[in-house]
Amino acid sequence: MADQEQGFVVRDRRGGGSADAPGGPASTGPASAKPVEAPASAQAAPAFPVTFSSFVISLGSSSLMLMGEQLDPGQQPLPVNLPQAKEIIDVLSMLEDKTKGNLSPDEQTVLRDMLYAVRMKYVTLASNK
Repeated sequence: MADQEQGFVVRDRRGGGSADAPGGPASTGPASAKPVEAPASAQAAPAFPVTFSSFVISLGSSSLMLMGEQLDPGQQPLPVNLPQAKEIIDVLSMLEDKTKGNLSPDEQTVLRDMLYAVRMKYVTLASNK
């Protein structure tokens, strides 16, 4: 049992239960501390590491979904929201400008290809409106 993590302690310092509160009863010692275990999901490692490329792909996928693209055939399509999709495209464009010269060739390729894909989809949808 010595190998298990102890978790963390939460102390509620809002009204009446703390010595720090003016006029409130002072409570000291371990009786006022409530140990809380961290949820199992917080301890689990992410399924894949977060990298610049995965971040760009995530933003691009969000933009495509906002333009009605179904990334998963079993998923219900979202309603088309071109203004919000354009905001994400603008964020990707800003990232391209701000990271110029600081990306690996693979990261540059992912960003350039994603921007091309979302821009073409946006132009197609905006011109059909």
